[in-house]
Amino acid sequence: MSSFREPRQPLTGRRVRQVLAAIALTMAAGAVLAQASVFPGIGRPATAKEVAAWDIDVRPDFKGLPSGSGTVEKGMEVWEGKCASCHGIFGESNEVFSPLVGGTTKDDVKTGRVKRLTDESFPGRTTLMKTPTVSTLWDYINRAMPWNAPKSLSVEEVYAVTAYLLNLGDIVPENFTLSDKNIAQVQALMPNRHGMTTDHHLWPGAPMGGRKPDVVATACMKDCATEPKVASFLPDHARNAHGNLAEQNRIVGAQLGADTTKPAGAPASRPSVVADVKVAAAAPAAATPAAASPGPGLFAKHNCTACHAIDRKVLGPSMQEVARKHGARADAVAYLEGKIVGGAVGGWGQIPMPAQALPKADAQAIAKWIAEGAAK
Repeated sequence: MSSFREPRQPLTGRRVRQVLAAIALTMAAGAVLAQASVFPGIGRPATAKEVAAWDIDVRPDFKGLPSGSGTVEKGMEVWEGKCASCHGIFGESNEVFSPLVGGTTKDDVKTGRVKRLTDESFPGRTTLMKTPTVSTLWDYINRAMPWNAPKSLSVEEVYAVTAYLLNLGDIVPENFTLSDKNIAQVQALMPNRHGMTTDHHLWPGAPMGGRKPDVVATACMKDCATEPKVASFLPDHARNAHGNLAEQNRIVGAQLGADTTKPAGAPASRPSVVADVKVAAAAPAAATPAAASPGPGLFAKHNCTACHAIDRKVLGPSMQEVARKHGARADAVAYLEGKIVGGAVGGWGQIPMPAQALPKADAQAIAKWIAEGAAK
């Protein structure tokens, strides 16, 4: 049998142009299809650098862990300056946050199961008792700590603080250096490492123990459930029982907390008076006989609200309490400025206030405002 085939056309200049035009049309069609998958005229694709800035989570298999190291000694220094005010010098604080350290033994380090988790007579459950993976500690410290300045720690500081916390739990020795090279070996010493399960399939695939996605949804097309209704609510008499929740959240992130000084459903506002100070400054001179004090705005700007409120105790005393105690001193402004800049402990309990890095003029303005009564 024979077959007939049209002879191949020579690649003349005209033929080359036709081929290139066809390729260009194909690429253009692909670009149109790609653009159809996004909202027209809204936003743009994130750059690789932008994605990397957000993609900072560290998984239990240590994917995402940056290279670096930190010593227990360095961790103690960072801890006492930035962590102890909320968690205690030895991670044992139970005044505001649950204790981080305690309840584990050397036998738990050997077995990988914390015996006291099943002991109903043991008074509490610390972080090191429950946490099965060291990556969880590293990741949370890196993303969320310290409370008033999340993501401000360097990679070395995160490694160091994690190492110090592990040392407090007798998991690593005092001369230990934690790094991305040995963190897998440290994982083999976590007291509750065998307390983790992968049955939830948060990470699909055999390497993480999962075999299916963590969410399986089926669209309802018939006889669907009606819209749920709220069957319980916070009664009005209890709404503000523990102070305004909006003032108890840090000034970063999306979780601002409900403004419990207002009725349910009213718009919540961020607990900052910076805007009020700006409005006062912009008002006509006749409306305000004296310039508004910058103290409240600076108090919020420098995240003092993470531990203090103006008129009530939070982690530390209220500013009005401090004013009543020290405002009558002849050297009140200088005294309070020294406490703000240098830190303090013992005057209002044993939770230390770390030293604060802020401009001298701002520290003086806050101290003057407190000494004059800390008016809102």
